[in-house]
Amino acid sequence: MSVVLGPQPERLRLRLDLGYDGTDFHGWAAQPGQRSVEGELASALTTLLRADPPLRLTVAGRTDAGVHARGQVAHVDVDPAAWAGLPGRSARTSERAAVVRLRGILPPDIAVRAVSVAPPGFDARFSALSRRYRYRLCDDPSRVDPLRRRDTVLVPRTLDVAAMTQVGTVLVGLHDFAAFCRRREGATTVRTLEEFSWARADDGALEARVVADAFCHSMVRALVGAAVAVGEGRYAVPVVAEILAARVRDPRVRVMPAHGLSLDEVRYPDDEQLAARAATARAVREPLENSGAPAPAGGRD
Repeated sequence: MSVVLGPQPERLRLRLDLGYDGTDFHGWAAQPGQRSVEGELASALTTLLRADPPLRLTVAGRTDAGVHARGQVAHVDVDPAAWAGLPGRSARTSERAAVVRLRGILPPDIAVRAVSVAPPGFDARFSALSRRYRYRLCDDPSRVDPLRRRDTVLVPRTLDVAAMTQVGTVLVGLHDFAAFCRRREGATTVRTLEEFSWARADDGALEARVVADAFCHSMVRALVGAAVAVGEGRYAVPVVAEILAARVRDPRVRVMPAHGLSLDEVRYPDDEQLAARAATARAVREPLENSGAPAPAGGRD
């Protein structure tokens, strides 16, 4: 005998702004038998909102094992009644109650800073205009800060910052970044790199600022690896241009350690443009000549 189900309740989309120390996580994505940011956060939200089945998250950038985040964004679709009842008898709003109560459930290496009802059309992944990453290096052993060992990579020699800055001039723009990515079946490696610059931080560390519409798997760390090779004098800036043009992985490009990388910001358009941006990003990209199979855009490193 067939069972006729009644109308299913509408879901309410929430936006979550969060950060995490990626040291002890096996990346963002939930994986069986592995500790992940998604696994911890989804479990906490499911407990908080007493959801059945367990809640599932969509994230702006799927960070790899060891990669940190200060400006990560995710969304989750929840039962509106559970959300409305979250404050209980307290005078808190649901938004404030969610932040406070998640703090008591989540481990200390994840911090949810804000939970809000998402505007219509919002998609944490596809509505994003760009992602901004930072990569930290220390090239002076006398200035090593043991308190920053989890987010700063030590390199054995002083780097030529001016030469590393020049690397950005040949990489910025719309390119096929296959030489700097781990290829995935059906995924395009065409991206628009908006900025790749270097500057000294107040503590003497050398920081890369890397901004793009989206990133391929391991792309940021490979770009940094190429810049470090130039900074060390192992090859000149024109070689980076040759590597880019070849569109194949090159053994001269080192993928730098994960712990120096952090996702600092995800940028979105105005609310009225969110749905249009998501539709555009979901559309199949036309790759550049001989760049491989097209695929929807996304953010990852």
